[in-house]
Amino acid sequence: MKQRIASVDVGSPAERSGINSGWSLLSINGSPVYDVIDYEQLTTSELIILMLETEKGGEVVEKRIRKELYEPLGLNFESSLMSPVRQCANHCIFCFIDQMPHGNRKTLYFKDDDWRLSLIMGNYVTLTNVSDAEFERIIKRRVSPLYVSVHATDGAVRKAMMRSRNADNIMSRLTALHVAGLAFHCQIVLCPGFNNGEILERTLEDLFSLRPECVSVAVVPVGLTCHREGLIELRPVTADIANSVISQINAFRQRHGIQGFVYASDEMYLCAGVDLPSYEECGEFEQIENGVGLFRKFEQGFMEALQELEPPQNLIRLDSVSGVSIAPLMQKLFDWLLSYNIEITVHAVRNDFFGHSVTVSGLTTARDIISQFTGKMNGKALILPHTMLRENDVVFLDGMTMDQLSEELKLPVYKVSADDGYDFIYDIADIVERI
Repeated sequence: MKQRIASVDVGSPAERSGINSGWSLLSINGSPVYDVIDYEQLTTSELIILMLETEKGGEVVEKRIRKELYEPLGLNFESSLMSPVRQCANHCIFCFIDQMPHGNRKTLYFKDDDWRLSLIMGNYVTLTNVSDAEFERIIKRRVSPLYVSVHATDGAVRKAMMRSRNADNIMSRLTALHVAGLAFHCQIVLCPGFNNGEILERTLEDLFSLRPECVSVAVVPVGLTCHREGLIELRPVTADIANSVISQINAFRQRHGIQGFVYASDEMYLCAGVDLPSYEECGEFEQIENGVGLFRKFEQGFMEALQELEPPQNLIRLDSVSGVSIAPLMQKLFDWLLSYNIEITVHAVRNDFFGHSVTVSGLTTARDIISQFTGKMNGKALILPHTMLRENDVVFLDGMTMDQLSEELKLPVYKVSADDGYDFIYDIADIVERI
C-alpha cells in the first residue's frame, strides 16, 4: 500500500537519509503501512528499513535509517490518519445525527466510527465495521485503550438497538481484548424499554467480568430531539427512571464492594433531581467525555484558581448562557465571584432548535440565545462555554458565528473554558481587563 509523503521535517532522520516529499512509502521493516497506527508502531525502532518509490520514474529505493528509539522519523503524509476516516455502518435507534434538523453544514451529518480515532482522540466506537482481519490487527498492534459503545452485551438486544448485522458479537470482541491484556472503556446509552432494568444488570455484570481490562463504564441518558419524524418511537429518561438507574448502579457497586467502575453521567443525576456525586466519588475522571464528574472537576479548578484572582477596582457585571439543566449549579458557583467584584448572571437557554427535552449546554444555538435574550442582558459582555462552538472555531451548531451573535445582541461576546474551572477563572480575568 502506497503512502504519499507530503513533507519531510527539516533535520529529521528521514531528511538526513535523503528522502524527499512526493515520494511514496511502500513498507517499513518489510511490513505494509495501512495507516498511522502501523506507521507509529513500526517506526518505534532504532534501525528502520524503508522501501520507497521516488516521485520521478517510480524507482523503488531502500533506505536504512538508524535513530533514537522514540525519535520521530520525520515523514508527514497527506492525511493525519494516512487513510480515509471510516464511517458508521449502524442505524442506531437513538442516533443523534438522525435527529438533526435539515439544512445545516454537511459536516454535522457525517457519522464516523473509526477505532483509530478511538485510540488517538478517545472517540467512542462500536467495532461493528471492523472485520475479523482488522480486529486481529488491533490485537497485533496492541491498541489500548479503546473506547467502546456497548449499550448492551446481550447480542439480540444490541442488534435491535443498533440495527447492524455485526452488533451481536460484542462480548467475543471485548473478551478478546481482555485476554490480550488491552484496556478499554465502555459507554451505555440508556434507552428505556430496551437496555434498562435486567438488561442493564446483565451488561454491567458481563463487563465487570472483564476487569481489569474493562476499566470503566458510563451510563448516559438517551438524547431525544423534536426532529424524529419517521424514526422509531423512544421513551425519554424520566426522573423516576434516572433515579432507578442511579440506585441500580449504587446497588451494583455495593454488591461487588467497589467504589467506581460504573458511573452515571452528570446529566443522569440532573434528570433525577438529586445531588451530583462529590469530586472524590468521580474516580479518575476516566469518563469525563461522557459527562461523568464534569461539573465537579470544573468546580474544583474554579475554586483553586479563585484564590489567585485579583478583583477589579469596580464591580464588573457579565452575562452568561448555559443549558437549562446545569444553569442553577453554574449560578451558584459563579456567585462566589461576587466577593471578587465580579457578578455573572446565568441565563438558561430553552432549546427550541432541538426541542425542550435537550437541556445540555453544548447543544445551544445562537438563534435560541438571540430569540430569548435580546434586550434582556445587562452586563458589559456575554460569556459562553466553548462547547457551544465548533472545535477551535467560532461557529455555533446553527451556522451563526460569535460576531453575528454579538451584533444581534449589541454586546461583546467571549468564549470561556467549559471543562476546566482553573482556565475559566483566567479567561474571566482576561475579559475583565479588556472591558
